[in-house]
Formats: sequence, structure tokens, C-alpha cells
Amino acid sequence: MTDREFDLVLFGATGFVGKLTARYLAEHAPADARIALAGRSADKLTEVRAELGGAAAIWPLLLADSADQASLDALAERTKVVVSTVGPYLRYGLPLVRACAQAGTHYADLTGEALFVRECIDQFGEQAERTGAKIVNSCGYDSIPSDLSVYQLYRRSVADNTGELTDTTLVAWVKGGVSGGTIDSGRAMMEAVAEEPAKGSVLAHPYSLSPDRAMEPEVGRQSDQALSRASAIDPSLDGWVGTFVMAAHNTKIVRRSNGLLGWVYGKNFRYREVMSAGSSIAAPLVAAGMAGGVAAAAAAGTVLSRIPAGRKLLDRVLPKPGTGPAEQTRRSGWFTMKTFADTTSGARYLCTFAGEGDPGYQATSLMLGESGLALAFDELPELAGILTPASAMGDTLTARLREAGITITVDPA
Repeated sequence: MTDREFDLVLFGATGFVGKLTARYLAEHAPADARIALAGRSADKLTEVRAELGGAAAIWPLLLADSADQASLDALAERTKVVVSTVGPYLRYGLPLVRACAQAGTHYADLTGEALFVRECIDQFGEQAERTGAKIVNSCGYDSIPSDLSVYQLYRRSVADNTGELTDTTLVAWVKGGVSGGTIDSGRAMMEAVAEEPAKGSVLAHPYSLSPDRAMEPEVGRQSDQALSRASAIDPSLDGWVGTFVMAAHNTKIVRRSNGLLGWVYGKNFRYREVMSAGSSIAAPLVAAGMAGGVAAAAAAGTVLSRIPAGRKLLDRVLPKPGTGPAEQTRRSGWFTMKTFADTTSGARYLCTFAGEGDPGYQATSLMLGESGLALAFDELPELAGILTPASAMGDTLTARLREAGITITVDPA
């Protein structure tokens, strides 16, 4: 792709996360990077570019629309990499993936929608492999911390010759806000399941994104529901843990990485994610609420999505797409993910993945921006198709994120 006009095009630059990602690229991309901003509105793109200033003041503006396949095809053919923030991806994302797979153009998004990833695999996986396109889903807080943490635990076990990974658990501590886009993505999946109930199996099955289910380890039932004392995971932990709202998606991405890498994590690799409920006297109740609340919200949303009156109610009460946390909330947020892993030799490791800034927005724009830059400028494994952050960019992206200020460490536990 050395003859492409651009190194990277940011599609959706006028949206909430799009603006944050554009700002990150303006401040951190190489000075000679050929970057363009793309979206539906020339006026809004002009406003975003004017706010960026500096070298971004001369970035070209490209008009493209998710409803216009020809415009997306033309966009993909002009660039080495497309970074997309246009969601919900299940509603709007497939035409762009089609264009990139066809043109052999690398692609990164920040989806947390398992149904969208499954559609990408089924519709465009083989074509992307033929053209050499790296289509990398979930390059934000969902699911880079999860995916790279387990990948680096695997790399450490190989370096130490301590055997394969077995029981592995991620514990999340998070402070941040919620945007209308995130809510709308969840709603898009609820509506899809309401229209076609069989799709619910993709959300429920732990290996539904696997490249080959027949090759997956036989480790018994794995559930994303959680309610227990934190010390049951590791004696160093206090308090209680409950269900992590993004566990159902993140765990599927991690298991897909294992498959894409040849099931190198191990024949007995078991993985789950939980979220800290703290150690206050109310922590058990908080953890129980987390465990029940995630399932109840998904069930209620699916039921309401089946009827017009229910959809109107959701329109009134849920945050609108394009909205998000205020700047102070974004800057004051933080996240810490601690992943504990056992190995077949009896060794035990802890990977800490932590950063400042609201995880879903401030930190996500950093992760997505660095993913796009890695795809555009770094030497990466030859693997192509519908990929995950770890399988597409594992060590390279880890190094980039560390350089950008993210803490990623692996130590004996």
C-alpha cells in the first residue's frame, strides 16, 4: 500500500469519541503522517479541524457516508488505514468493513458489539485474508486491556518456560462516565436479538467468536456472572467482586485471540472477568446488584425493543448518541485492571494494566489512536483477516501504549 494517498483516515471525526481521537492523533502522530478526517458533513469536519490547529490545520477533509457504499469504497482505496468511530457498528459499520476488506486496507474500531464482530467474520473474513487487510475490532477500553494483558501473561510464561496458562481472572477497578454512544451500541444488539432471537446465542456462548470451536479447550462451563469475595481470586485482594458489564464481550475477544494465535495460551485455559465492588460494609450488596443488574438490564432492553412503545420509552430515558462525559469527568477518570494467571508448572503471574483518564473515552481515544498508528507505520505479523488487538499488534501495540503512559507490567504473583 505504499502508493496510497493517505497513511490514515479517521472516519467519524465529528462524533464524540471521533473528536477525542482526532485530538490525540494531532498531538501524537509523526510530523510527516498523511492523515485525513472523514465524515458526512463538510461544515462539521471543518469545525473539528479548526479546533485542532497545528499540523492538523492542513489535513484533508473527505466526505463519506455509511449509507453510501461507493463513498466508502473510494475512501478505503485512498488510504493504508481507516480508523472508525462510527457506531453503533451493527447498524452502520458493515459497509466500511466491506470496503476495507475489498481494498486490502487495514482497519481499527472500538466496538464492544459481539454481534458486529461475528458479522465481520462471516461476511468479510475470507476476503480480508485474501487481500491482506487487517480488520482489527475492539481497539478501545473494550477490549485492549483484557486482550493485551492475557497476551503478555502468555509471553511471560513462554520467556520463563513455566508452561501454559490455566485459570486466569481479570479484576477491574474503574472510575468514569457513560456516553450515549455506548448505550446505543447495547441497544442495537438488544434490537437485533429481539428481531432474530437466534442471535442471542452469539452473546451467550463463550466461544462464539472463535475461529474454530472444535479446537477450543474443554474446560467446562464458563460464565461472566460473578458474586464472590475478592480474596477467592487472590489473597492480596480485599472486598467483593461482581459482574463486569463488558466481560461478556472482552472474554470472547481474548478467546478469539487464543484461537487466532494457534491456541497458544493452553489446552486448559479458562478466562473470566469481574469488577471490584469495594470493601465497604455495603460491598456485598453492591456486588449482588452488579451481578443481577447486568442480566436484568439486558433482558429488559430486549423485551422493550420488541414493541414500538418500548422503543419510544427507551428513546426518552436513555442518553442520546453523540453525548458523553464532560471534560472534567474524562480527565478525573482512571482504570486499573489486574489479571491473575496460573500456569501448568504451578507458577502464578499478575499483569497490571492501568491508566489515567476516563477509560471509555479519554483512554479509549489513546488506545484507538495508537492502534491506527501501529497499523499505519509499524512492522506487524503477517496475519490478516478479522483480527483482535493481540493477534494483530500484540508486542508492538504494548510498546506503543507503554510509551504513551499506560502501565503494563507482568510480575510473579
